[in-house]
Amino acid sequence: MDSINQQQPEDNYQDLGGPEAIAKLKDMVSSAKSCFFLTNIKTGIPANARPMSVQKVDDEGNIWFLSANDSHKNEDLAKDPMVHLLFQGSAHSDFLNVYGIATVTEDKDKIKELWEPILKVWFTEGEDDPRISVIKVEPTESYYWDNKHGNAVAFVKMLAGAAIGKTFDDSIEGKISV
Repeated sequence: MDSINQQQPEDNYQDLGGPEAIAKLKDMVSSAKSCFFLTNIKTGIPANARPMSVQKVDDEGNIWFLSANDSHKNEDLAKDPMVHLLFQGSAHSDFLNVYGIATVTEDKDKIKELWEPILKVWFTEGEDDPRISVIKVEPTESYYWDNKHGNAVAFVKMLAGAAIGKTFDDSIEGKISV
């Protein structure tokens, strides 16, 4: 642990596994206000980052996206399937870092499962648009930073700590193993 965490009066590190890890992953992904999808992780080419919307996190912890099959992202994934996903829920909590392996398919059943009407903005022919592909990301390594009791309690603890010169950080962090 780093020196700030050593000053904590309460434990703020917890690795998660099994059903608890998948529940945390689902919760953090669903509450995220943004997701950045990075490709070219191992190619030596600078990473490409783009905003993406998650369609689903399944019960195994896989993260699902829909993408245009002629996109630069899909082209990147054909060369290097390693991805890095970054999620942020708020300015002060709900941070999630996921490394994984992406698989691209054109599975029509999965497209129908993941389809939402708003996607017609990008896929103008609807769920049968021939340009739609499915990206499945299987996490290989994940790490989270959050708070235990919500942003209001975390803020009060920060104010109290600043007033008396002690660390009362309400944060919690750790590995997520799915």
